[in-house]
Parts: sequence; structure tokens; C-alpha cells
Amino acid sequence: MEHFFGPVPSRRLGRSLGIDPIPLKTCNWNCIYCQLGRTSPPSRERGDFGVSAEDVVAEVRAFFAAHGPDAADWVTFVGSGEPTLHRHLGWMIREVKALTTLPVAVITNGSLLWDPRVRAALAAADAVMPTVSAGTERLYLRIHRPAHGLTFERFVEGLVAFRQAYEGRLWAEVMLLDGLNDGDDALAALAALLRRVAPDEIQIVLPTRPPSVADVAPACPAAVRRAARVLGDVAPVVVPTETPATGADDGALDDRLVGVVRRHPMTEEELARAMGVEDPAVLREALTRLRGEDRVQRVERCGRAYWTAAEARFGSRPGR
Repeated sequence: MEHFFGPVPSRRLGRSLGIDPIPLKTCNWNCIYCQLGRTSPPSRERGDFGVSAEDVVAEVRAFFAAHGPDAADWVTFVGSGEPTLHRHLGWMIREVKALTTLPVAVITNGSLLWDPRVRAALAAADAVMPTVSAGTERLYLRIHRPAHGLTFERFVEGLVAFRQAYEGRLWAEVMLLDGLNDGDDALAALAALLRRVAPDEIQIVLPTRPPSVADVAPACPAAVRRAARVLGDVAPVVVPTETPATGADDGALDDRLVGVVRRHPMTEEELARAMGVEDPAVLREALTRLRGEDRVQRVERCGRAYWTAAEARFGSRPGR
């Protein structure tokens, strides 16, 4: 299936059936930590980007018809970029909820919550998980590198306005980066912002996949503990835990490999577990073949080699 993947195990959502309503990499931010590579150019307007909302829902309907209603714990809209850019996201959420009793989540950067149309689209979701990783304009611009017009002030106003109206679970996701937003001043500013937003939960995450900028690194364990203490005054905090990566699905190995690494770059060891491939030679042969067909690429970060989509753009030079 082209527009969904999994179910994949998630430490936050259990078995999560992922729905991808936009092409790689359609986003209005160009985050330095993004595992999907650089955004070029950023998308400033909402649209359908050649993805039919009816086709997306039809794929989900076919999945539940084949696998039954208990094949997942959550249905999660999480795009190859920013899912709220799809102008029919609200319709897709409502249609999916009509197909299943499973709760629906949306993972978003939160950049468009200032727009009443986007807030209305997300209202039907059972959980919304916006990225809130910077408490100051300077860090917001440095970490996320948003498209022109997506100011920090507008970002904050959108978060607050959404919280005031939204009746579901609001879980703020904090990407914690070494030397950037893990210091005392940065965490204090972030805590102040989160008090205004009043999320139900704060989830600390780390860049464990290849970041788009080469020298970006996850915060150290001591910094994660410090962040949990500081942010825990605002809401309950969930800290990172190791989750086995998997994207096993029906279909040929080559297509499954491409489908997984488009959304989650992985090492060969992770892919072997994900695909259930016991013979490393079989996996290596498939990756070599796909690389020769220009369907995947190999990216090195922090001494580890990851496989990702061929069209993903990763900077080879450090720089923030």
C-alpha cells in the first residue's frame, strides 16, 4: 500500500498503523534533526500534492477488511513531512474514524495551528502530538528553519488557541538536542512556553535516526534527566526508551524495504528485524539491488550507516 505502513510498535501508541497523506518531503519546516532529510523547497500553502484523500481512505478500508479491527492499537497520521499541509486532512480523519473504533492520532509540527481551518481539521482526532522544542524565537529559527511567515509568535499563538478549544489528548513532543535546547536557560524558556500551552503530557524524544545536518546529536542521558525534572513541573513527562523497530507488512521484500526506509531510515540490523530476514546476505542483496535501481541510498551519521529513500536530501557538511 502506498499511503500507509505498519502496524509498527510505538512506545507511545502501542501498535500504530501509520497513514502518510503527503509525498516525501512535503514540509514547511527544514529541521536540522529531521530523519527524512532536508526540505527543498519548503511548502508554504496547503494542497493535496497529488495525493487523493479518497485513495488514502480506500487503502485503510482495505487493510481493515483484510486484517480485522484489532490489527492495531492506534491509527496515526504521520506524513513524510507535515500532514496538516494536506487540505483534506480533516475529512480523512473523520472517514477513518467511521471505519474503526480505534483511536486516531496526528503527529504534527504544530506550525499551522494558528489557522482555524487546521484546528478544525484536527478537532476530530483523539490525540494530537505537536513538536514543541524551542522556548525562544532564536532557538525556534535555529532548530526548525521554518518557511517564510511562520514566525515563533504565530506558532505560540496557534498552540495556545488549539489547546483552548481541543477536547482530545494533547501530547507535546520535545526533540532534545545536545548543546542547543538542553541547557538550563533553554529548558526554563521551554517550560514557560509549555505552561501556556498546558499539554496533557510531555514526551521527550531524541534524534536516533540520521539527522539532516551532520553534526546534530541527541542530548546526553544527564541532560534528558535534567529536562524531565524541569519540564515535569508542567505535565507528566515520558522519556525515551528503546523500542524494536519494525515495519513488516504484506508484499515483496523490495517494496517493503522501500516503504519502511522512506519514513524511518534504519541500519541493516534494524531492517533485518523489521523484515524478519534471518539471512543477512538476502537483505544485503536486496539493498544493493535497490541502490542500483536508485530506490534507496546509504547515509552515514555518527559512525553508523543508515538506509533511506533515494530522493531524501542529507547535508554532508556540519552546520547549524
